Amino acid sequence: MNEDILINITPQETRVALILQGAVQELHIERTLSRGLAGNIYLGKVVRVLPGMQSAFIDIGLERAAFLHVADIWEAKPHDGQSTPPTPIEKLLYDGQTVTVQVIKDPIGTKGARLSTQISIAGRMLVYLPQDKHIGISQRIENEAERELLRSKVQALLPSEEKGGFIIRTMAEDASDADLQMDVEYLRKTWATITSQSKTKPAPTLLYQDLSLAQRVLRDFVSDSTTSIQIDSRENFTMLQQFGTLYTPSVLPKMMHYRGERPLFDLYAVEEEIERALGRRVDLKSGGYLIVDQTEAMTTIDVNTGSFVNGRNFDDTIFKTNLEAAHAIARQLRLRNLGGIIILDFIDMENLEHRSAVLSELNKALQRDRTKISVSTFSTLGLVEMTRKRTRESLAHILCETCPACQGKGQVKTSRTVCYEILREVLREAKQFNPREFRILAAQVVVDMFLEEESQHLAMLGDFIKKPISLQVQTDYSQEQYDIILM
Repeated sequence: MNEDILINITPQETRVALILQGAVQELHIERTLSRGLAGNIYLGKVVRVLPGMQSAFIDIGLERAAFLHVADIWEAKPHDGQSTPPTPIEKLLYDGQTVTVQVIKDPIGTKGARLSTQISIAGRMLVYLPQDKHIGISQRIENEAERELLRSKVQALLPSEEKGGFIIRTMAEDASDADLQMDVEYLRKTWATITSQSKTKPAPTLLYQDLSLAQRVLRDFVSDSTTSIQIDSRENFTMLQQFGTLYTPSVLPKMMHYRGERPLFDLYAVEEEIERALGRRVDLKSGGYLIVDQTEAMTTIDVNTGSFVNGRNFDDTIFKTNLEAAHAIARQLRLRNLGGIIILDFIDMENLEHRSAVLSELNKALQRDRTKISVSTFSTLGLVEMTRKRTRESLAHILCETCPACQGKGQVKTSRTVCYEILREVLREAKQFNPREFRILAAQVVVDMFLEEESQHLAMLGDFIKKPISLQVQTDYSQEQYDIILM
């Protein structure tokens, strides 16, 4: 099926939408301010070597000098494989020396960035280690036979003059030889560019920055089914063309600069889809709906029939709703980028064939996902448990924050509940103190409740404690917030 990729770029953020048959399937957002320095490679200058701390300060062009410890300095290992004590830092570095370093930890507060001289460049399926001739494999690939097969696959793709090594990522499990070959060529070409710049540029200089979202799209997202890649920024279209010419020439014919008057995302109704993806409820075409609840521990997705009544009997209605929900769930996982443990609560089905068909449809719909997924069968409670690897923040975590009114609970106390809390608090204070007056500071809705429906209870409390009680509206208070001032 044909797929279109839309790239909306502004100075503050880049947004990418993948469109399939007119519907948004994936959303990716990267904000300029949240792009860290980790992974960046610099040509730095040694400012000061500290033998007592076995560390050095390196100027890489940032506001504060970065920190390099002797443990993070790469040294070639002996051929016999025996471990040797690290060489003292004063024998490896000297003031004014230029050195190629990579940021392994972003600067925090008053601390500068943490550096390493052991360079690693991440690709889609491989991580390149130009200084270390070794082929390692992610620990998450546990099958020994598969590990050996992947190792021999990558080894066979390397040119005879290759001096570096690779780490095979979990993404490479189902990769073809062509995909791996493309990653090898991209990483080797990137390192060649870095090496060339390090010989001609003055220190301090940024030699390599981890790819932007738009560049990762060209490298990772484009497939044979991609018909177009539309970019709405002329300047960035030119920059992406240059990147594509150097690293991904096969995608160039699919790239085009969008010049329309209407915003690109408005044209394909992406803005509306983003709003819907932030809500709990997802309506199905049949009249059924999903309820998506995302928590710290897990995500739950509940399927409901709603107004859908179709078919010969109620079992048929449930079956058809669950089949439609299976496709909607797979799309919502991609759209919202939900990761971790996910519990699916389909509508109960007694028919075992129906259960099997729904599970099969779910697995089929999940095949389009780029992220590693594991799905269980129906549990004794009729739930489907699954996991989806966390690769980045979910859409809600990027675009939203905890509600200041409910503090993430998803609900607030009623104004009547708050009134009763205040009445108890005033009574408690009256037993301990003897002020002239009690003044209640609260939100407008709470004060209105006291003046209308709860006016009798407020008056009764005033008579009981024999003190006047006054009310004052605080427009900046949330419904649950209040203060009691002793006058």
